[in-house]
Amino acid sequence: MTERKRSILALVLVLVFAVALVIASGCTKAPSQGGQAAAPSGPQKGGTFTFYIGDPAYIDPYNAQETEGVQVVHQLFASLTAFDPKDPSKLVPAAAERWEANADATVWTFHLNKNDKFSDGNPVTAKDFVYAWNRIANPKTLNTATKKVDASAISYHLAPVKGYDDVQAGKATEMSGLKAVDDYTLEVTLSKPFGDFEYVVAHPALAPVEQSLVENGVDYNGTKVAFGDMPVGNGPFKMAEPWKHGQYVKTVQNPNYYGTKPYIDGIEFRSFKDPDTAYLEFQAGNLDFAQISLGKIKDAETKYGTSEDGYTANPGKQVLVGAEDSTYYLVVNNQDKALSNVKLRKAISLAINRQAICDTLFEGTREPADNIVPPGIAGYEPGMWPDVKYDEAAAKQMLADAGYPDGKGAPEISLAYNADGGHQKIMELVQADLTKLGLKVKLAPTPDFPTYLKQLDAGKVMIGRLGWVADYPIFDNFMNPLFNSKSTDNYSKFADTKVDDAIVAARKITDTAARIKAYQDIDKTIGEQLPDIPLMFYKHHHVTSSRVHDFTFDAMYLADFSKCWLSQTASK
Repeated sequence: MTERKRSILALVLVLVFAVALVIASGCTKAPSQGGQAAAPSGPQKGGTFTFYIGDPAYIDPYNAQETEGVQVVHQLFASLTAFDPKDPSKLVPAAAERWEANADATVWTFHLNKNDKFSDGNPVTAKDFVYAWNRIANPKTLNTATKKVDASAISYHLAPVKGYDDVQAGKATEMSGLKAVDDYTLEVTLSKPFGDFEYVVAHPALAPVEQSLVENGVDYNGTKVAFGDMPVGNGPFKMAEPWKHGQYVKTVQNPNYYGTKPYIDGIEFRSFKDPDTAYLEFQAGNLDFAQISLGKIKDAETKYGTSEDGYTANPGKQVLVGAEDSTYYLVVNNQDKALSNVKLRKAISLAINRQAICDTLFEGTREPADNIVPPGIAGYEPGMWPDVKYDEAAAKQMLADAGYPDGKGAPEISLAYNADGGHQKIMELVQADLTKLGLKVKLAPTPDFPTYLKQLDAGKVMIGRLGWVADYPIFDNFMNPLFNSKSTDNYSKFADTKVDDAIVAARKITDTAARIKAYQDIDKTIGEQLPDIPLMFYKHHHVTSSRVHDFTFDAMYLADFSKCWLSQTASK
């Protein structure tokens, strides 16, 4: 997902820093954070986990486009496959107990778990997936809460399915590549071979939904509630009441869940004004999970202890700093007259002291990027983009080679960013490095992320910042969205027909090792042209309360409650 209008991923950097309204009054209080409870003999059942998120854009899977909403959807629904929380590069069965592809990976068959049910007790069938996916693909889909046409921003996940283009163009209402062979067999025909499609269908948004509930609403205490405010799914938890926008989403255990029942009774996703406010609430004992304020990560590690693996929290080992499958980068307008010069792009990249940004602003908890693809993606190799490093002497020489010795004759560089996302300090450090190189640089903030995206769409940004969080942990999810000349997420306007053709060819390779090698070759080709400038690889900076045991927050930015349990004795 990029921190983009289209994704798991989306708006991740913005909503992490700027979110809606205030917590509802009268919420229950979590234990204080000052110490550990006496260690129980084993997992205990019961309790509600209080989890901070920004106010979601949607919790209806058809448009689960950013991390906050996806976090909720991930608990309410189960897609065909799932990412292993301990190693997201591996897949595990979910709604499909098994699956296979034909020889050229154009036809995928998923065999559903016959015990899978929605939380209302109705069985999950192949038709529920067909309906759900067509609803995502159709640009005339209605938002059930507003009753207005509200096309999904994440329909691109289904672009490989045969008939997707016809639905998008209004020539059809259903994709011809979807077939419910019987109640428990879903056949998906793709327009072209795609060896990684099994990863795509693990995205939480590609879950089944019941047509009758979407179209007629959900019963709640004798009244009908819009599906978008109280979605009914097949995941481990279900909605306890309608979504209280700007305040909370309350869930409880789904008694009809096909998998192992969780230990906890439910999750209460709480929204606050911003992450700093949430962290204060955490410190006051009102949350079990929050993001640590910038500048306080090391203090938190001292006070709460650090997770052994970076992803799993237990009492005394509560701070999570594991690497994420995501990259913070500068998007460069390759159609700009000056920036179309690859040597100028390389000079800018070589002048940026990434380590200083990571150390100064993030206390060393982020890593300098050397590629657009982060280390958690299978196939990553260090240094594949040779000019993504700090080298002052090389930067000066490259600037001279570009025709601007010591910056003479170079145009003024404009650094754009959304002011609501906490990016100004990063851009100020970049500005200082480029000024030191001899360039004239101005900051160009926009008030909010939607406005910023419109400027990117219109090609009005010279150089700006973006973040990309993997929708699925595969190489293709970085190469195709960001560098395919036809992709709407290709904000650099980079266009290379050889790269486009190579991506299509790589998708056709069914052997995993060979497919990864093909993507590595594509990555090296793109790196030599440096259409974008990677800055940092993200890491978690989150913390849990001392009553939380065996909770995992994985590299895909998804919470796993399957083994999580809560001490029922308050910490002192």
